Amino acid sequence: MPKISNQEYLLTEQYQDESNLNARIQLHDRFSTNKYGWHRWVFNQLSLSPESHILELGCGTGLLWLENLNRVPRDWGITLSDLSPGMLQEAQRSLRDSQRHFDFGVIDAQAIPFEDDIFDAVIANHVLYHVPDRTKAFSEIRRVLRPGGRFYASTVGRAHLRELYELVHRFDPRADLWGTQVSESFLLENGLDQLSEWFSRITLHRYEDALVITEAKPLVAYVLSSAAKSALVGKEPEFIEFVERELALHDAIYVTKDSGLFEALREA
Repeated sequence: MPKISNQEYLLTEQYQDESNLNARIQLHDRFSTNKYGWHRWVFNQLSLSPESHILELGCGTGLLWLENLNRVPRDWGITLSDLSPGMLQEAQRSLRDSQRHFDFGVIDAQAIPFEDDIFDAVIANHVLYHVPDRTKAFSEIRRVLRPGGRFYASTVGRAHLRELYELVHRFDPRADLWGTQVSESFLLENGLDQLSEWFSRITLHRYEDALVITEAKPLVAYVLSSAAKSALVGKEPEFIEFVERELALHDAIYVTKDSGLFEALREA
């Protein structure tokens, strides 16, 4: 099974706690050209009534809500979930002083422990490419959505971080950010076809952005937070020097970002 959807690897190595995710978030926060911010943009796409009940699958550290606390309607009922207990604990810690009520639960998107037709929206923010059986997940998501409910699923395209993949591969051809090609996963290019079997009126919203990286260490920290770490153990100093030479040659490393959000409707 590829590492990107290997749940044992994701739970025990990748998302046991927030450290790997934070290394990646910090690179995006510091060097993204679009300064509006991904989580604020995602929140802008939510078209929901003031009394909606919402389930987020794979909430991570709760950043979607932490970065939009002043915009969350008081009457929204929000359940945050993640497959990783460690990530969920960090989300609880981050939001505990928010003066907003959130429910929390360890939940597998392939077996959602709620009754039918109870949520007005389900959100899966950069999550579905981690799910081994997306057919089960889509079936479960559709089941817990009310008729007229909306499913919001963000993901990336095949060009996403292309230059970063190429950089790592030039240093060590055995190193791969996720240990596999993700062409058969849930991507911007194939997400519509996968969703259309379960939902209707599907719209893709694109987020324009890129990375212009000017420092070696944050880039190296990002790479070492990924599946490439296993191939780079013991080579970290050489990899830092390699990246520093690239920066000396080009002043900055440009990296394509290709992200977006599918909005889908559950009809009756």
